[in-house]
Amino acid sequence: MKKRFSEEQIVRILREAENGTQTIKDIAKANNITEQTFYKWRRKYGGMDVSDVRKLKNLEQENSKLKKLLAEQMLINEALKEINEKKW
Repeated sequence: MKKRFSEEQIVRILREAENGTQTIKDIAKANNITEQTFYKWRRKYGGMDVSDVRKLKNLEQENSKLKKLLAEQMLINEALKEINEKKW
């Protein structure tokens, strides 16, 4: 089952690794994530604060919505062009 982690949890897990007291393998096991997930988070959120992570997630959601709206508008434009090109 896929578990969603909050921004606070992700940042806390990344900070644990920065301390250097535990190995990444141990941190991943303790937090019930894979090492691959840890490295993915570190690549994406490394060095960020909780507020930065929230802003990034909000921007990604907004970007996704805008891409969807653009795709829908492009389909509508294509349909209108096809209708306009037909000779009645």
